Amino acid sequence: MDEQLTIGELASRTGVATSALRYWEELGLLPAPARVSGQRRYPPSAVELVGVVVLLRDVGFTLREIKAFIASRSPAGDGWRELYQRKLTELDQRIAQAQVARTAIAHGLACPHKDIFECSNFTSGVAALLAGSSLEEAHEAVHSRRRTITSSCTRGWSP
Repeated sequence: MDEQLTIGELASRTGVATSALRYWEELGLLPAPARVSGQRRYPPSAVELVGVVVLLRDVGFTLREIKAFIASRSPAGDGWRELYQRKLTELDQRIAQAQVARTAIAHGLACPHKDIFECSNFTSGVAALLAGSSLEEAHEAVHSRRRTITSSCTRGWSP
């Protein structure tokens, strides 16, 4: 039992608050530890498991997804690959959205119009979004419009 860790020791080694460790245990991310005189006692391997949870959380997995990832781990299984593939697809979509947002903001800063709503490039992108287009389609609408406009409002829209 000497190698068992209290919740405070686990928190200290991992940098995760004891309240978070208790919550993760409640969610099933961490197995219920043994109890000694009513106090939680974790095996040393819990440090690695908490590290996995922290890593996955920090790269964008939700706690629900982390639980599914942990449950899918088995010596013979590779169910985690499907979870990773879904997360990678989601991240690609978020990156594309962030690139569209960055382009729009960069244009707003570089646009010579005093009022951004007077800018036909900006309003064509907004109109595309309001018409139900995806962010990528709105982005393309702005770029297509930019290529056909000969006005001075062309700075900041390079892909």
